[in-house]
Amino acid sequence: MKNTTTHDARVVEYEFEIEIDAGPERVWRALTDQLSAWWLPDFHMLGADSIVSLEPVPGGRLYEQCGDQGLLWYTVLAVSPPNSLSLAGYCTPEWGGPCSTLLTVKLESKGEGTRVVVSDALYGRVSDDQVSSLYSGWRRLFNDGLKQFAEST
Repeated sequence: MKNTTTHDARVVEYEFEIEIDAGPERVWRALTDQLSAWWLPDFHMLGADSIVSLEPVPGGRLYEQCGDQGLLWYTVLAVSPPNSLSLAGYCTPEWGGPCSTLLTVKLESKGEGTRVVVSDALYGRVSDDQVSSLYSGWRRLFNDGLKQFAEST
């Protein structure tokens, strides 16, 4: 067949932790209710004026909106306040896919602070460059965005 390309599929998992000097309730509130306050400018895919929101209920969306434009980042699979949030998303070929991503964010009390454990599992057309980009991007967003915001408010 003309214009047909075959790619190998694979599964890749990664995980990282961020320590935040704020309690789990505070971190959870920032994570679920205040995304646009800490979502870094480089991560606004629809422009600087876009709003990033999360509907923290099963079937809810983590999405970005700017005027008539919209981008669905993830769909909520499971939520257990203030302990964990599980999300499912897709990467189109334009973003390195096609592949699916299962992102989980867990909050664990650590003294008076919170350990945030972020794990991601990707399956489909997944390149090493894509995994490296996602790993460093999520680390930066959670460290420079969520951590800085939760510790300063």
